[in-house]
Amino acid sequence: MARHLITSALPYINGIKHLGNMVGSMLPADVYSRYMRQRGHEVLFICATDEHGTPAELAAQEAGLPVAEFCAQAHDRQKAIYDGFRLSFDHFGRSSSPQNREITQEIARELQRNGFIEERAIRQVYSNADGRFLPDRYIVGTCPHCGYDKARGDQCENCTRVLDPTDLLEPRSAISGSSDLEVRETRHLFLLQSKLTEDVEAWVAAHGDDWPVLASSIARKWLTEGLHDRAITRDLEWGVPVPADVWPELAAEGKVFYVWFDAPIEYIGATKEWSDAAPAGEVRDWRSWWYEADDTVRYTEFMGKDNVPFHTVMFPATILGSRQPWKKVDYVKAFNWLTYYGGKFSTSQKRGIFSDVALELLPSDYWRYFMMAHAPESDDSSFTWDLFASVVNKDLADTLGNFVNRVLTFTRKRFGETVPAGLEAGEAEQRLGEQVAELLAEYEAQLDALNFRKAAQALRALWSAGNAYLDEKAPWLQIKTDPEAAALTLRTAMNLIHLYAVVSEPFIPDAARSMRTAFALSEDAVTWVTPDRARTLDSVPAGTGFAVPPVLFAKITDEDLAAWSTRFGGGE
Repeated sequence: MARHLITSALPYINGIKHLGNMVGSMLPADVYSRYMRQRGHEVLFICATDEHGTPAELAAQEAGLPVAEFCAQAHDRQKAIYDGFRLSFDHFGRSSSPQNREITQEIARELQRNGFIEERAIRQVYSNADGRFLPDRYIVGTCPHCGYDKARGDQCENCTRVLDPTDLLEPRSAISGSSDLEVRETRHLFLLQSKLTEDVEAWVAAHGDDWPVLASSIARKWLTEGLHDRAITRDLEWGVPVPADVWPELAAEGKVFYVWFDAPIEYIGATKEWSDAAPAGEVRDWRSWWYEADDTVRYTEFMGKDNVPFHTVMFPATILGSRQPWKKVDYVKAFNWLTYYGGKFSTSQKRGIFSDVALELLPSDYWRYFMMAHAPESDDSSFTWDLFASVVNKDLADTLGNFVNRVLTFTRKRFGETVPAGLEAGEAEQRLGEQVAELLAEYEAQLDALNFRKAAQALRALWSAGNAYLDEKAPWLQIKTDPEAAALTLRTAMNLIHLYAVVSEPFIPDAARSMRTAFALSEDAVTWVTPDRARTLDSVPAGTGFAVPPVLFAKITDEDLAAWSTRFGGGE
């Protein structure tokens, strides 16, 4: 089986992430990682908190903590939430780790040796009120392209255009709010992307046709507009220091690398963190995943569309310029935005549902399924409370949850707590087996293609097939005239429940575990059910003990909707 390296965009350290962040990177990466593991592939799922740059310093300042202490606490808070969402990272690291510092500095040295880094004197914004140069994110103002009045000095959150601080209209300090700014001369390191344009163009040409249109079009748009040399250092207190053995004067001035230089390198750094954290007796070779691994590893990245330029152009330019055989991404799965009643989820403006609050309202499976069933793949998708309730009640509570409950409850009532034998499978069971095999093949195909909405549709159709079979056979009527026929129907339905438990696990892992552990199978080591195997519907034999699990999914009531809409807003 292939080795699959999977990464999701690093969440910023400056606050709890909203559902838009979750659905655009970490959650689909987890669904895919779980699926690939179940299919027998070797998987390494890596992510980390992105801890450097202005957001970290500003958030620490607001919290009244030293930035290192703030980041350590924030990392632990985020990790606890991701555990609550059942994200199955093999390692969730920190971009402030010694490993990332070491690898970032070495790649910078390689770029310097190859002539792709240049020290330049530039004119940079200085705040008289704050007594310091202001890095790009310390400056806010109006975007010259779309008029958004809270644009940052590096990128407009509204239109995603990359900016320089001097592009902003009516700029002001993000620290003090002062507009008493002036431009002074200082020195920084530049990555000479202009000299790497042909390398990046060739790489995108070789790989981009395989990516979703969203990812490839953004990458090619950037290349068409031309790659410009970009400063890769900043005047900050917190970050990967410029190595003193190469740039002693800049190191003495306290320059650190720009967060968008070191953050993608943290994918490599976090893998080394994973390797270094191996328990006694276990050997983990991080380099085999990243170095000279083009023929042995398939690398898939997950991210929102605002991160695409950095991962398809800037980071590849860095890696290509190193002239070292670092692994480059094979497939970029990009997402549009999940909106909240048509407006953007926003961490900075506290708009939308945030991941910690979501888990206070309902268990993670509710959110996981809804977000994947409405993943913003081909276009933006909108969260509304009415839509959320409709999906939960129809798909999870009525279709899956009700099927499991009525099959197991009725069986226990009529036949006790063991799977009944009944008749041999007949024509109806053969038709069901063929239908299940077909739907399962469709489900596999969509997950293989990373089409999550279509995969959710196929999974929903699998659940619906069980209900249709149960309604057709009507064991509550069969039991009155032919108990053996009723037993066959219920045994078949119980085998469907076990099948659902196995194949639903990427989407709803907690419910899948409840369904699976309902059966007292002496051996239940199956990791996946192939379409051919699914036809037989015989993985839970007669005589197997079972228990009725707690209700898998409770319905969302009108009272819930009213309370949540009042608390979080809706439609305004």
